Amino acid sequence: MATNFIVPIDFSENSLKGLQIALTYSRYGSSNIQMVYVQKKSSDYTASLSEEHKYATQRFEQIIEEYSPSLANESRLRFIIKQGKIYEEIVNQAHSYRESIIATSTHGASGFEEIFIGSNTFKIIETTQRPVVTIRKGDVPKEINNIVLPVNLIHESRQKVPYTAMLARYFGAKLHIITICSGKNEKDKNKLNSYLKQIKTYLDDKHIPYVVDDLCGDNIADLTVEYSNSINAELISITAEKESGLGLFGGSYAHQIVNNANCLVLNLTPRELGLSGSFRTTGGG
Repeated sequence: MATNFIVPIDFSENSLKGLQIALTYSRYGSSNIQMVYVQKKSSDYTASLSEEHKYATQRFEQIIEEYSPSLANESRLRFIIKQGKIYEEIVNQAHSYRESIIATSTHGASGFEEIFIGSNTFKIIETTQRPVVTIRKGDVPKEINNIVLPVNLIHESRQKVPYTAMLARYFGAKLHIITICSGKNEKDKNKLNSYLKQIKTYLDDKHIPYVVDDLCGDNIADLTVEYSNSINAELISITAEKESGLGLFGGSYAHQIVNNANCLVLNLTPRELGLSGSFRTTGGG
């Protein structure tokens, strides 16, 4: 079964990074990649909807011609043009599949593109129950060898482990588990150690390779990003809910990671953290 990818596209160079993310996945297993353009009703855009539709179709055909040679494992690259609120249409398209992943850059170039790929990305993460893979800085990696799995004192922090472990197996990647806290309270340290013991037992049972590091400091988001940079990680796995302490993507931990990471960020919600059938491990070990 192919992994279904939904890729928001506004034809800016940055939005094409979402497509490059899906192409990286396709190197490990079959992927059904669907690019989505949502027609905009903006005073800054003077073309009629029919003219815009024709323009978008031509651009998509060019993209397919350019990127199709990079597809692997019998993956497919298609497009759809929709109308409506951008983030709602992206989420609706993702939910039209039983299982899917959304892959997107977190910002565009300027003007409307910045609105499309900026604020709409955060709305997508808040609205969907599906995994969302984002990138803001740096280049999209062609391989995934190192995945950072932060674990903090929030209960939902552990819930991303099964999905992240499955992803590590898919890519044949090593997990870097980091326990992170902002203080040296003995009770908190004991709680983190208890979480860690549960995670290690789970990964040992699944034969997933991992290493463990303990981090402590004032800003746990900065600690996560700095650690990821130090090991040249290609991906950080976070839960987009509640880890921020402010509700859905409240602007603290999760928001800072997405904005500051130099690698891919896998955003998961507690409702989407069980094992999924969308990944097949024939390509990734």
